[in-house]
Amino acid sequence: MDFRPERPGDEPAIDDVVERAFGERRVADLVAGLRASPDWIDGLSIVAEDAGRLVGHILFTRSLLDAPRRIVDVLVLSPVSVAPDHQRRGIGSALIGHGLRQVAGRPEPLVFLEGSPTFYRRFGFEPAGPHGFRRPSLRIPEPA
Repeated sequence: MDFRPERPGDEPAIDDVVERAFGERRVADLVAGLRASPDWIDGLSIVAEDAGRLVGHILFTRSLLDAPRRIVDVLVLSPVSVAPDHQRRGIGSALIGHGLRQVAGRPEPLVFLEGSPTFYRRFGFEPAGPHGFRRPSLRIPEPA
């Protein structure tokens, strides 16, 4: 398994993996929208390749946290996608681990995500509520 930053021309393969992983077009459209936004960070859209075939993708984008004393730049990890025929092989976990190593030296002090606390705890994530952070939307379930 090889990991590398997204390159020009990867967009159709990334869209395909994301759409198949989530079973709908909406998340692939989100990735396309983020790619065109000022929140995009070159090098932090990362793909996984197996024998030259793109089989996974992870994206980190820029966001702002309205903290009590100031606005803080943070990163958002979303989405993580693995082609259905490559799922349950550890590719998603490997992508997350690789991605977190890539962002470790960046100036943003925090990485946020929406997902299963049980799954993401193994990567050092923990629910944000006990630290005083609120959900950005009431549509997001409490454990996220």
